[in-house]
Amino acid sequence: MKIEIIRETLKNKSLKKEFALITNLINSDSEIFVPGINLTGMFSKYFDEIEKIFNSNKNGIIENTEIFVQTFKNPIKVIIVGAVDISTYLIDFAKNLNFEIIVVDPRKSFASKERFPHIKIINKWPDEAFNQIETNSKTALVTLTHDPKIDDPALQYAIKNKFFYIGALGSKKTHEKRCLRLIEAGFKHMEVEAINGPIGIRLGGKSPSEIALSIISQLVSEKYKNKI
Repeated sequence: MKIEIIRETLKNKSLKKEFALITNLINSDSEIFVPGINLTGMFSKYFDEIEKIFNSNKNGIIENTEIFVQTFKNPIKVIIVGAVDISTYLIDFAKNLNFEIIVVDPRKSFASKERFPHIKIINKWPDEAFNQIETNSKTALVTLTHDPKIDDPALQYAIKNKFFYIGALGSKKTHEKRCLRLIEAGFKHMEVEAINGPIGIRLGGKSPSEIALSIISQLVSEKYKNKI
């Protein structure tokens, strides 16, 4: 492998770019694959196969070749609004599944480093907090406070920015009231229907840990449904 390829790989990783390292296992020739940019030489013949492996977020050898594709993608960012008991279990699940976690809660007594060590915490209202967070269509939102003053602004931001997953804790009645508030705020029915509410896959559990399990299960399911 040429030193230029190694340098480019390290640079892309430091800049958090998404790419793939393509290597011919027979002669060690390598090239960097970036979505939307054509490959050169013999690798160009396998562009479709390389793109397919990259989009599946996997590593692998192209069938009937000696070409290895190593994919580098950023972890999905999960913004948890509300530092409640469920959050503790949800964070434990998410960390083991390679999600990047950010906790947003203006209540410092709830969202503290003592309760959530090694997690990025923003003790601000969502309107202010999102100014500090880089988001895109691969971002997920989980709201857990039951407080419209905290949850609703976060939900509005997620809908406007087309997060791939939006979930909100609460009963069916609570969710109906939430949807009505959003529609009154100017959102369309189709946009509001993007919210998973009540949040989580129906596992039947009631404890904070069981609810967290249902949420992370739904999040993982949506991740692969959207092929992120």
